Amino acid sequence: MSARILVVDDIEANVRLLEAKLTAEYYEVTTAMDGATALMIAARDLPDIILLDVMMPGIDGFTVCRKLKDDPNTRHIPVVLITALDGRADRIHGLEAGASDFLTKPIDDVMLFARVRSLTRFKLVIDELRQREASGRRIGVIAGAAARLDGLGGRILVVDDNQRQGERLAGEIGVEHRPVVETDPEKAKISAAGPVDLVIVNAAAKAFDGLRFTAALRSDERTRQLPVLALVDPDDRGRMVKALEIGVNDILSRPADPQELAARIKTQVQRKRYTDYLRNNLDHSLELAVTDQLTGLHNRRYMHGQLDTLVKRAILGGDEVSALLIDIDHFKKINDTFGHDVGDEVLREFALRLASNVRAVDLPCRYGGEEFVVVMPETPMAAALRIAERIRNNVAGSPFKVAQGQELLTVTISVGVSATIGEGDTPEALLKRADEGVYEAKASGRNAVVGKAA
Repeated sequence: MSARILVVDDIEANVRLLEAKLTAEYYEVTTAMDGATALMIAARDLPDIILLDVMMPGIDGFTVCRKLKDDPNTRHIPVVLITALDGRADRIHGLEAGASDFLTKPIDDVMLFARVRSLTRFKLVIDELRQREASGRRIGVIAGAAARLDGLGGRILVVDDNQRQGERLAGEIGVEHRPVVETDPEKAKISAAGPVDLVIVNAAAKAFDGLRFTAALRSDERTRQLPVLALVDPDDRGRMVKALEIGVNDILSRPADPQELAARIKTQVQRKRYTDYLRNNLDHSLELAVTDQLTGLHNRRYMHGQLDTLVKRAILGGDEVSALLIDIDHFKKINDTFGHDVGDEVLREFALRLASNVRAVDLPCRYGGEEFVVVMPETPMAAALRIAERIRNNVAGSPFKVAQGQELLTVTISVGVSATIGEGDTPEALLKRADEGVYEAKASGRNAVVGKAA
């Protein structure tokens, strides 16, 4: 998995060494020798990861990181701070500035590439979600701003075989978050599938394998995207690397420093909320793309996709597919007499009656204007005609209450019914026959159902 990486360091030898190592692993590398240049390149090129030295003249790494995170165009880029300093205060300062992680000089190659691979996977997910969200905004199906994403009040699941140790950890983070302790890994898997923002797992647990537990979370679709912070022994370098390889989002040496733990939890919860926000917007945009907003039924685009598949299956020997094309009689007169608001009420009420009078397998859709289509899988013409008649009777049998119940309107419909006829048939031909049925129904006086076999 390759990535575009920006390396920032004021010492040329350090830059060239990192560039050589990353290029040898087929990463695309750009470089900068100072903070101002780094900010310019990041804004222009939008790299996948930034490896940023802390100790630089002029603008130091902490300031550069904070500026990157303040810019909406670059705040999603993971930043790894690189420093010769290994102090607790520097790590906390960097995490509070928005850094994803720290690497200490001299850089361990194994840890470097483990971090890069882990962050690259995360960045790919974020990029995909952001791209789809941007597409939704361009076509007008996503609006509004993100909710407050402050990283506080998170629902934290602490998984540790030592109850007292887990409760002590929960006590430390309980001031800003809502922790729950679980000592049984099987019960923890069930809890993780619920409303959880972060899992903290003791990777050095004796009663169970913390990394195997994490791998199980990553293999379950319900918990695959859930952030995991692993607590590891400081001298167990191999377990640290393996944790990152299997998908742990962050690692922290035991015993965890309370302030550093708080900073890392805040980062992970904030990241989780950001990705949830993007996913929710994406789900909403997909729903809007296939739904008619006035009636709540599926729209014409979705109907065509489903009908194409069903008709192809039918002409290859599958079950018949029928279609109802429905037109509300004299709908223009309703709009002209009572106004478009009442017309919209009629459309919504009709959609409700339509949806309640077809079967669960049927697909009622708004085709456009006052026209509706019902796609009916595994349905011969005779059955489709019976259902169409039931819909017609329901609509004509009781008036529509409109204008906040002050008016009662008698509404009728004309329905054309068609069914697939085997080899050579097409979705377009099926709908055309149904349309011819509507035309005949209207010509015969409306409020009628007409089937067109061929």
